[in-house]
Amino acid sequence: MSSRRGGASRITDEEINELISRLQSLLPESRRRNTSRASASKLLKETCNYIKSLHREVDDLSDRLSGLMASTDMSSAQAEIIRSLLMP
Repeated sequence: MSSRRGGASRITDEEINELISRLQSLLPESRRRNTSRASASKLLKETCNYIKSLHREVDDLSDRLSGLMASTDMSSAQAEIIRSLLMP
């Protein structure tokens, strides 16, 4: 294990195992499989794939919303309110 920057404290194997378990509990595929524990590398790959799929879903929903807003009769004030709610 490498030490954290700026300090001498090290992350323990127990902490890594706890973080892996917590991460696994957040992934839909892992919850469905109900496995005791996947390898850390497999879990990280699944996490990356899941995040990529979430990004695609957000992009798709954003495109659909833009199309809906463009085709809907609403005042520019209403459109601005919706845009302000959607923008970070």
